[in-house]
Amino acid sequence: MSSSSSILNTAAVLHGPRDIRVKDRRIGQPMLEEVQVKIVSTGLCGSDLHYYKDGRNGDFAVRSPLVLGHEAAGVVTAVGLNAKGKFTVGQRVAIEAGIYCRQCNYCTSGRYNLCKQMRFCSSAARNPHVDGTLQQYMNHPAYCLHPLPDACPYEMASIAEPLSVLIHASRRCSLGPNQKVLVCGLGAIGLLACALSKHMGAKRVVAVDIIPERVEFARKHGFADEVYCTKPSTPTPTPEPSSSSSSSSPAADSCCAHSSQPPVTPAMMSEAQIKTAQETAQMVKDTFNDPEGYDVVFECSGAEAVIQMGVFAAMAGGKLMLIGMGTRNAFLPVSTFALREIDILGSFRYANTYTEALKLLADACTPISPSSTTMKAPEISRVATLVTHRFSLQETAKAFELLSRGVDEYGSLVLKIMIGSGSS
Repeated sequence: MSSSSSILNTAAVLHGPRDIRVKDRRIGQPMLEEVQVKIVSTGLCGSDLHYYKDGRNGDFAVRSPLVLGHEAAGVVTAVGLNAKGKFTVGQRVAIEAGIYCRQCNYCTSGRYNLCKQMRFCSSAARNPHVDGTLQQYMNHPAYCLHPLPDACPYEMASIAEPLSVLIHASRRCSLGPNQKVLVCGLGAIGLLACALSKHMGAKRVVAVDIIPERVEFARKHGFADEVYCTKPSTPTPTPEPSSSSSSSSPAADSCCAHSSQPPVTPAMMSEAQIKTAQETAQMVKDTFNDPEGYDVVFECSGAEAVIQMGVFAAMAGGKLMLIGMGTRNAFLPVSTFALREIDILGSFRYANTYTEALKLLADACTPISPSSTTMKAPEISRVATLVTHRFSLQETAKAFELLSRGVDEYGSLVLKIMIGSGSS
């Protein structure tokens, strides 16, 4: 084809909350440093779901039509002039969705996930937005593509993106062998935290969630050594009534009534939340017979109450790894984590993780010997069970509706949905 030629490209385009339209567009040839990829598999993510349901993800609102999707793999269909020799037509690749500048201090020091010029596919953080992978073809910088090992199928390669989140977090908290790990929140990210912790030799991995179906899934598929379903609670402190008030007292005039009870203040609410978090953490430690707590607590829910609980669940000198997103501001027991030297660590996306992630996923699909049914990375092999449902590109809106419900028409848990937008 000539450099000016284009091909038909089907895409699932988000126009607003719960408004996805599948339409045909045109896509041109890749630029000099780009590679054109035919998308074979895309996994739907929680951030995609926020955009679908609300038209925004946190502070980032969709201001123009946007193609979602960033957990993807596919096959090369065209190569830009300067990318020749790096990739060839027909080569299978995983797509790293973050396009970083490669020039700033963060990029040159290896922390490109913090690049201030980052353009992330399927994110509305920048305008104009950068389209994601819920389309048949996309042109993408060659340096953000990774060759697939022969043993790694497209669906498993799509999981390299969320697995990269955990690899990056595990490096941040120095996850290693012989540690006791607590995972809070058993969505796809929490289950990957369990699998990676076990793969890396954790002495014990225990996990909690408030949703019984997720807890049962983790137990059934062996993601954790032990699991427990906690109950959500919203503490509301109620001061003791004074002796002067009684149910038989006449009703006061609403315009001049004076309550005999002090008002519930934000400080009282915060203290009550902390008390509940401490009690919940103690219940978890008692349930798992871990009185000292955990070397590493992976917080994968993003809920303020769980973050608070994680502080009390970590052992002295331990680490609380914040992975879940959802709470912009949280009231934390500073004296507890400061005096016990608990490190609270943040983690944002990933950097330099894809090679490791793809190798792990390939090993998860490779027997240790031709006659064996045991894989080279048996704990990672469990992640294949995360894919619970599959849809075509034309069914993208239906897939998002199912993901938002969390269970299908048969009552089965919905974890990771894969969209097949092409064929190998």
